[in-house]
Amino acid sequence: MDPKLKPLLRLKKLLPGEVDLNPATLAKYAGDKWFAAHQPDAVALPRSTKSVAAILKFANKHRIPVTARGAGHGYVGGCVPLHGGIALSLERMNKIIEINAGDFVGVVQPGVLTEHFQNETAKLGLYYPPDPASRKDCSLGGNIATNAGGPRCLKYGVTRDYVLGLEAVLADGTIVRLGGRTHKNKTGFDLHRLFVGSEGLLGVITEATLKLIPLPPYRANLAVGFGSMDDAISTLHAIFAAGILPCALEVADAFTLAAAAKRTRSERLKGCKAHLIVELDGQKNSVITEIAALEKIVRRQHPNFVERGLGDKECEAVWQIRREFSYSLRDTGLTKLNEDIVVPRSRLADLFKFAAQLQRKHGLQLACFGHAGDGNIHTNVMVDFTQPGAKKRSEAALDELFAQVVAWGGAITGEHGIGLAKKPWWKLAASPEVRRLHRTVKAALDPHGILNPGKFV
Repeated sequence: MDPKLKPLLRLKKLLPGEVDLNPATLAKYAGDKWFAAHQPDAVALPRSTKSVAAILKFANKHRIPVTARGAGHGYVGGCVPLHGGIALSLERMNKIIEINAGDFVGVVQPGVLTEHFQNETAKLGLYYPPDPASRKDCSLGGNIATNAGGPRCLKYGVTRDYVLGLEAVLADGTIVRLGGRTHKNKTGFDLHRLFVGSEGLLGVITEATLKLIPLPPYRANLAVGFGSMDDAISTLHAIFAAGILPCALEVADAFTLAAAAKRTRSERLKGCKAHLIVELDGQKNSVITEIAALEKIVRRQHPNFVERGLGDKECEAVWQIRREFSYSLRDTGLTKLNEDIVVPRSRLADLFKFAAQLQRKHGLQLACFGHAGDGNIHTNVMVDFTQPGAKKRSEAALDELFAQVVAWGGAITGEHGIGLAKKPWWKLAASPEVRRLHRTVKAALDPHGILNPGKFV
């Protein structure tokens, strides 16, 4: 018998029905949506915080690696159990414990799917704004671990801005409750926020108290096509200069639009070199007045077309184009290396010009689309790995992309996290002093290094 299996068999007896050693199960939990995978030695599927604590206490004692995971829809290999050990899935802890309209909070277990929670809060006239693209499939625990974002971040902020409190289990099995359910709290350090975006390196989240706000009763949007990206960026700046703060402002480039036109057979997108979606929300009369003013601003830039969506149904029809972008790029047959870089908003035009330079220099197509309002552009390096030298050229392009983004004061990741995919550029993104601080925090909370080993800390 493999010596590694002996303690895992003991753990299986300790938690009947919550530890699985079946090879098919191990394969299922070997990775996420990125390219890397590594099978764990066991999969833990706890049903309670008490079970999570027992697993971590046992693993810490026996120095067994533990890699926590949500729904497995990440794009950077963050939940790949690189050193084997235990893949700890929180999917069974999927209860909405409370939605309190009086306190404007929701209390959830980590396995609750994001869209399900949003739908349940909306029934009570409440709103949980963070909206990652995979919200139908991703879990709130995973969103918290990666500080997930989405189009509505421009107006409403990211996941971190909605986490009031957390219950978490530390590496040694200690259960801690951090923060609370009040919307203001300055009692000691903001420790619950330390765990937001920590990618499973500091502890395992077992419960979250989330801030809710009133659900805006009305929304409207514009889908706008342009003959050039410069015109689209000029329009974006004109919108902000007019004092308008959209809840979402999305952009897409010519290659992305050509792929989408082919997939959707949209006549409007054919020949379109840039595309904006601008959405407003709030009280109906205000939104209708603002969308009319917004349309006047947009039309001054002489767009190819302007399509208006009023109310939920028409707005969703506009967003359907945006939802097709990733699928359209996959239809090209090229491998999509999805880099969620962020630049200061003033550098958006520079970013698109730099992407064009990289295309010419390395003979690779770059497809750029995403959250223009906050500078978070998904810069997709499209690669045909069957071509000689394609891998080397794509790596060189990424090196130059990340170096330039950092030089502009930007970030190598805005939503997806570091995981394995961005690990090669961690030293570029963080100074030696900052990396040392990360190691200090990690050593304090996980002295034996059992939590998600092999990642950036």
